[in-house]
Amino acid sequence: MPPRYVIAFRGTITKHGNRAQDLKLDLHCIINNLRDSRRFKIGFELTQNLISQVGQGNVWLAGHSLGSSIALLIGRHMVQYTGTYLETYLFNPPFISAPIEMIKNENVKFGLRIAKSVVKAGLAKAAEKYGGGQSIAQEYNDPFIVLSSWTPYLFINPGDLICSEYFGYFEHREKMEKIGAGKIEKLATKHSIGNFVSSAMGIESEATHLIPSAYLSTNCSSSDEVHGINQWWKLDLEFKYKLYQYK
Repeated sequence: MPPRYVIAFRGTITKHGNRAQDLKLDLHCIINNLRDSRRFKIGFELTQNLISQVGQGNVWLAGHSLGSSIALLIGRHMVQYTGTYLETYLFNPPFISAPIEMIKNENVKFGLRIAKSVVKAGLAKAAEKYGGGQSIAQEYNDPFIVLSSWTPYLFINPGDLICSEYFGYFEHREKMEKIGAGKIEKLATKHSIGNFVSSAMGIESEATHLIPSAYLSTNCSSSDEVHGINQWWKLDLEFKYKLYQYK
């Protein structure tokens, strides 16, 4: 049943009048402090106020590109801080990482992902050991467990460098489970290298793109437009769907 309201956030506009503010927000997204931006704070407050008036079942979130990062962050905060689960649709959500998914050789790609997972898991353990006895998961109330039952809809184009790393992010978790390294990946998948760098600099941040569960919809149609929002309302789209549920 459709909601009464959809709160939607647009992507970056490079035209005069929007360019400076939107590029500043893009930078916030890259350095993982989008929650400090005015647009997020206004959106979060608006969402809370609207839900208090009409109820959570009557409100959905949506966004494209930069806007999907804002919608994702609002959805996460609603779950973590208010216990509210909103149906959320994210088109081409940015994944801030090296574009490993673009590598054609599957063995090289898998090897790089394993190395990345081992590094992140090792850094997380070191932070736990030398951080006064309190683990990163405890410090943030283990957001992955809190968020695991919230499942946003992600719409991804494999040719889009901005969002394609979501494929590897979810698929690698399954592969690590199959080879018996699931515990390493469960720890690694909660963190990003950027978070560790920020923490070392004394900057509190959270990687918005890291989420435990998702319905992943892949655009399998051939198109020159891999990041634009227009691709998603074409009538001849070919989709592949998969649910990734964090346990």
